[in-house]
Amino acid sequence: MSEGEYVDSLVSEYTPLLNGRLYNDSQTQHDEPAIVNDLAASADWSTCGARELMRLADCYGAFMLRNALAIAVVLGKEDGTLGF
Repeated sequence: MSEGEYVDSLVSEYTPLLNGRLYNDSQTQHDEPAIVNDLAASADWSTCGARELMRLADCYGAFMLRNALAIAVVLGKEDGTLGF
């Protein structure tokens, strides 16, 4: 599976899990504590890892993270130095 296909698969996995936590169907307002709990309970993330995912998404957004993903793929960095 290519990285693009893998990302599409993850988006499909997280969409139903997270959509119920959006306020007024807005993708900019969400119930972060509930999302962290859902990721820890249903997506096999530790609470610390789930919080970090939310921090990255909030701080950097999809544009920056897509570019970081592309660079990580080219550099062959499957896991980063933080150990998540």
